[in-house]
Amino acid sequence: MNPAATTDPTAAVRLRSVTRSYGRDGRDGSTVRALDDVSLTIRRGTFTAVMGPSGSGKSTLLHCVAGLDRPTGGRVLLGDTDLTGLSEARLTKLRRGRIGFVFQAFNLLPSLTAAQNVALPLRLAGRRPRKAEVLDALDKVGLRERAGHRPGELSGGQQQRVAIARALVTRPEVLFGDEPTGALDSTAGRAVLGLLRAMTDDGRTVIMVTHDPIAASFADRVLFLADGRIRDDLDAPSAERIAARMAALSAPGLEAAPGDLESPASLTSPAVVPC
Repeated sequence: MNPAATTDPTAAVRLRSVTRSYGRDGRDGSTVRALDDVSLTIRRGTFTAVMGPSGSGKSTLLHCVAGLDRPTGGRVLLGDTDLTGLSEARLTKLRRGRIGFVFQAFNLLPSLTAAQNVALPLRLAGRRPRKAEVLDALDKVGLRERAGHRPGELSGGQQQRVAIARALVTRPEVLFGDEPTGALDSTAGRAVLGLLRAMTDDGRTVIMVTHDPIAASFADRVLFLADGRIRDDLDAPSAERIAARMAALSAPGLEAAPGDLESPASLTSPAVVPC
């Protein structure tokens, strides 16, 4: 393989003709194609939202990009690292060092303090956490003074901010969010989205799956999936425009063709289990 063909210093994530199929238990041996020949480039330091109707493939896309699931065909690259051929051990090491995750369920251990929860990824990676780096991560989400509190002593919004600090403590290149504001009220949700938005200021890349047009409007770029394919690609749209596009995607008889994701405009804009 020509190394020059895989080198792109501005790309955080690239998908090349990615498919992901799942078998059914039916007698005919039919399969579900959750992703169907998806090619995509996401630039470093951008915030991308992924949307689509239920069953569109958005969670499968997130899981394949994050190395949680393997595509049936095609290639997934994190920077210039091709995830497709990595062993499970190497994928685990990559996820611990270069990728952060934030989910709708906060996934905090109730018996641990906020600081201990934040330190957990470092311990799992075999590192002894330094107090300063843990407190610095909590400081970034405005919760340094809550370091000694357990999850039950924090509000939902505060727990999600601890989860973000936990994702940040390893200094990941890419942060993945799967409905990170789904369990929060509007005020707490906007605070969390503001934190995600601010992460791109220091070069981190954020990729978020969401059903919420308001949440998606915080992103630089919104990708719309339907039937395993990218059907639209909008730069910095309003919540109203996002909602209108989602309504169109959810309408019966959708036959829209995918946009040209490799056009100059899309490349320079600022920017797992089937769902």
